[in-house]
Amino acid sequence: MRKILLSFLRQFVFWILLFDITRLVFIIYYLNIILIEKIRFTEVLGVFWHSLKLDVATSCYIMIIPFLILAIQTVWSPRWLNWLNKIYASLMIIGYTLTAAGEMGIYAEWKTKLTYKVIKYLSHPGEIFNSAETGTFFLLILIFLITCSLAIVIYWRYIFVAQQQVSKNIFFSMGFILIVPGFLFIGLRGGFQQIPINQSESYFSDHNILNIAAVNNAFNLYISVFENLQNFDHDPYSFMEAGTAAKIMKKIYYSPGDSTQSVLKTRRPNIVLLILESWSADLIEDLGGEPGITPEFKKLEKGGILFDQVYASGSRSEQGMASIFGGFPAHPVSSITVQPDKFVKLPSLVKILKNNGYRSAFYFGGQLIYGNIKSYIIFNGFDKIMEGANFPSNLPQGKLGIHDEYTLGYMLQDVGKMKQPFFAALFTLSTHSPWDQPYYKPLKWGDNEREYINAAYYTDHCLGEFFAKAKTKPWFDNTLFIIVADHSHNSYRNWHPHSKEYHKIPLMFYGNVINDRLQGTICNKLGNQHDVAATLLGQLKLSAPGFHYSKDLFNPSTPEFAYYSTEDGVGWIRPYGYFTYDKGSDFYYWWTNPKLADSIKQEGKAYLQTVFGEYMNN
Repeated sequence: MRKILLSFLRQFVFWILLFDITRLVFIIYYLNIILIEKIRFTEVLGVFWHSLKLDVATSCYIMIIPFLILAIQTVWSPRWLNWLNKIYASLMIIGYTLTAAGEMGIYAEWKTKLTYKVIKYLSHPGEIFNSAETGTFFLLILIFLITCSLAIVIYWRYIFVAQQQVSKNIFFSMGFILIVPGFLFIGLRGGFQQIPINQSESYFSDHNILNIAAVNNAFNLYISVFENLQNFDHDPYSFMEAGTAAKIMKKIYYSPGDSTQSVLKTRRPNIVLLILESWSADLIEDLGGEPGITPEFKKLEKGGILFDQVYASGSRSEQGMASIFGGFPAHPVSSITVQPDKFVKLPSLVKILKNNGYRSAFYFGGQLIYGNIKSYIIFNGFDKIMEGANFPSNLPQGKLGIHDEYTLGYMLQDVGKMKQPFFAALFTLSTHSPWDQPYYKPLKWGDNEREYINAAYYTDHCLGEFFAKAKTKPWFDNTLFIIVADHSHNSYRNWHPHSKEYHKIPLMFYGNVINDRLQGTICNKLGNQHDVAATLLGQLKLSAPGFHYSKDLFNPSTPEFAYYSTEDGVGWIRPYGYFTYDKGSDFYYWWTNPKLADSIKQEGKAYLQTVFGEYMNN
């Protein structure tokens, strides 16, 4: 009985120690970079603390097979089961130490962790050898052989406890079989929280190398392979020759002029970005919604510029973040924020603003672990990041986190302490299920979406309170507020999920920094939320390198189109019509003008092919 439990615990702890040893080797290997970046020793030590939860989760995954073997050995214990356990552990050690050595080899060039791409490259080992420096290659082989051999020897001689007799205690056997799986399940998902653990749990530093070291190699590779498994052999959205798609994209984005309409009174305003969770255009009266849902937003329109033809390119929050901050459209299958090796190649609106003198902060009342958003936000380089656990513990919260009125109130006080110009972004929470906002629910209609519209009514009320107080602050008159949704949501109108109405969202520029004659106006330009970056930077007279999918909605000559992705296809909108195409069924949903020329079909397909191709090749 005791030997069974001891064997399980020793194996579990072994993996935690192995992860940390390979992590230490990585740090020593790149000690020169750590010294060049002048990283404090205490921050380096933080790697081992912030890696712990993800290491525990990875160990729980690895220990599933040993647990099954030990569970059998509580009632039947032939010697070959001991050998099976040792062979399994040895194979896992070989695999893990190989990924650790491989990661040391690629970091200098790629600045990322090992990903699914390694599987592609393994089919051409000669190219790997030829592209690596000979000395480095053999050093990494030596590191792999030493760590792998030592780990196997230590495991076999000092860790593994052979089981030779079955347990005579039936209660222990039943307890072990019934209770341990529960602990493994809790451990592999990272705890009792709603959102399972991901790489965000280990991100903690502005120094990329520390985050890379902290994230567990095996966990990251598993996520990368899982997210891209179906795309190893081919791009599922390759509809035409790459050259043809490139020509179509060039034509789509062609603009005869690059001048933009200046809408601001100043070149360097403070910027407050309010990202509204799940706000559909149907919540806004002047975007076609029913009156009375968001009366405070309607009041704000008098002091801003409302965009009435803007669409979310995706349907999840992590996709919206990459669109807003990185100008990268959403696509089917996966999200770029889930894979750090890919999103580090995106441009960053935050970094451009920081390079031009802006202090920055990000606020969210819940857990940023969802969709790996936290690691993406850290990559963007915000000077300050506040999520649920960082706020004062006395702030009221619901199941998902702190209610909107309190996060907005906290940010209102906090930005006043920041050096100007500042860029502050806040992601609201209360318009996400389970709709447990601390406010009465006055809207008695809406049928299946009654809870949703009442949640929006609450957040709208919070916005009204926020702006009423913000107007009393000395920084208000020099601040541009940008209000945009991360994605849309099903509304009381129950649009078809493939329809453009389903994907329409609010976007508004607001504040006293907007020219008086333009306050209270509407911009009819057709666009997406990933156009926010180019539109804002155009007003600040800053270049937008890398934001090649983002267009300036205040530029009169900017072409008009909007794109959105579905689970397995593309939606494409032009002023003269639109369609949605589903690849799985090879079916076109012609919502307007079914006699459109084949050229518009080609435009939408070329756009999806280009976006997904860039995602795959990053």
